[in-house]
Amino acid sequence: MRDVPPPAAAVTGLILAGGLGRRMGGIDKGLQMLGGKPMVEWVLERFSPQVDEVLINANRNVARYARLGCRVVPDIVGGYAGPLAGLQRGLMEAACELVATVPCDAPHFPADLVRRLAEPLREKNVDLAVAKTGNRIQTVFCLARRSLLPQLTAFMEDGGRKVDAWFSTLRTATVDFGSDAAFANVNTPDDLSALESIPPH
Repeated sequence: MRDVPPPAAAVTGLILAGGLGRRMGGIDKGLQMLGGKPMVEWVLERFSPQVDEVLINANRNVARYARLGCRVVPDIVGGYAGPLAGLQRGLMEAACELVATVPCDAPHFPADLVRRLAEPLREKNVDLAVAKTGNRIQTVFCLARRSLLPQLTAFMEDGGRKVDAWFSTLRTATVDFGSDAAFANVNTPDDLSALESIPPH
């Protein structure tokens, strides 16, 4: 994997590993083996050159995630409330003014993801940038301003849990990455088998 310099503004990277993996029988997807090591390690290796620090949002197996050398930040909202709960905690804990998110189960995401998402935040008056592929919004691949924490907390306190519904309340830019192959993630055992045939690089 070639190194990609971080964008000019300092960015905290947040790996989202706090879900229940319901469609895979409740397993912790980030810790599933891929190419001889846990999937989250591939994600971390791809993410680290793009950001200034990495946090991992996890609600179980915290000690195992901590052995990767990153600070682990569980949700403050109970009940496995989804990606927004992870982002909320990430915005609370980030050392940088921008926070980029990626899921723990998509090891092929672009090596220039953060740099490209940062462009509209520098050049336009937007709160958040999110990746898209064609007509599909890749909601868990986004770059948000840390100052959005009060808005997100209010949204969640009102019962909001859907990522796209929260995005619709913000000044949001989309960045088109073309093919969605790089954003392939693992929701089923078959998905994991498919990724095994294309090891991350």
